[in-house]
Amino acid sequence: MSGYTIAPKASHVIVTVSGPDRPGITARLTGILADMGTVLLDIEQNVVRGHLSLGMLIGIHEDRGALKELLFAAKELDVALDFYPVADVLATAPKRLPRYVVTAIGKSLGAVEIHALSKVLAEYHANIAKIFRLSHGELRSIEVHVELAESQNPGPLKEALLRLGMNSAFDIALQREGIFRRSKRLVVMDMDSTLIAVEFIDELARAHGVLEQVAAVTEAAMAGEMDYDESLRRRMALLEGLDVAVMKRIAAEVPLTDGAERLIRALRRLGYRTAVISGGFSIAADMLKSQLGIDYAYSNTPEIKNGKLTGRVLGEIVNASRKAQLLDTIAQSEGILLDQVIAVGDGANDLLMLEKAGLGIAFRAKLKLRAAADTSISAGGLDSILYLLGLNGHEVDEVLAFEEST
Repeated sequence: MSGYTIAPKASHVIVTVSGPDRPGITARLTGILADMGTVLLDIEQNVVRGHLSLGMLIGIHEDRGALKELLFAAKELDVALDFYPVADVLATAPKRLPRYVVTAIGKSLGAVEIHALSKVLAEYHANIAKIFRLSHGELRSIEVHVELAESQNPGPLKEALLRLGMNSAFDIALQREGIFRRSKRLVVMDMDSTLIAVEFIDELARAHGVLEQVAAVTEAAMAGEMDYDESLRRRMALLEGLDVAVMKRIAAEVPLTDGAERLIRALRRLGYRTAVISGGFSIAADMLKSQLGIDYAYSNTPEIKNGKLTGRVLGEIVNASRKAQLLDTIAQSEGILLDQVIAVGDGANDLLMLEKAGLGIAFRAKLKLRAAADTSISAGGLDSILYLLGLNGHEVDEVLAFEEST
């Protein structure tokens, strides 16, 4: 029985039902409402590990007969039922507040991680509307829908979540909820230290015996002592004389980043277009395009004479601005809005590309890029991106299983 007393003038009531889930509970209770002409204004239902949680907002008659029938039915169904009145003004549909989606991804999520996340949300007045589990098996990923006040700038919340993610063993992403979050159509990725787990030019330098010299040029570029184009030309010059056969062998052996193959397979099956836009070399990018079934690959083309590298680059260098331009070109050719594009990268050379896309993801990146990107992934693999699309583990497994059976 309910512990609440219905005020004589109350005309709207919240009914909550909880207990072991089984078919027919919702049908029985809503059938009572239908038979008695009771107005159903709102309804939500969730099942957690076989336990039902059902909430309904109803308009009641003076005789309260519907509530009595619901209580009798609940007893027969062996579920707990409670109700409490709400003011009529609260029963009207509330104004839709700006809604955001917070995705938490880690090797394991527990009370400590969820508490830390919910505490930050509370501190920045982000009201939790819904929580969904995305991973199956062990709890590794959840999606939290939060509402902010219309006048509230989400920037400080994003920064607070970034700080929490940096100091924790799990990733936290904040996205504006809306049609474009759920309708992404193109995923563009950097290659080195993003799609593959190494820097390809470093592997070439190691094989050619000039790793220290190449690393020194890279460090100088990162310190702002030269721009990307100049640093690439200097590093290429150090590779002069490298046998192309060695380059091809290294390209064939580069390790993929964790989750890369799973991500590409799922995206292909779901109809996404994919692209690699890299400041690295075409031999590796083209090989990955063929190996993984990627739709587009753009990168730098080294000049080759007599089977060896000349130390020069052919054509326009794929630098930061060129990456952003190529992303835009692909989207236009496919008829895809920029809001429907995801860009993934790890370095400063990817910043403009990430800014151009509807969702820019810093993958295992330095702090500067993580702060500038829409979101970041540091703890998980590349396939964590599938969670950011709103897919859950069962759906991903279903997609991949279907692919294997066809």
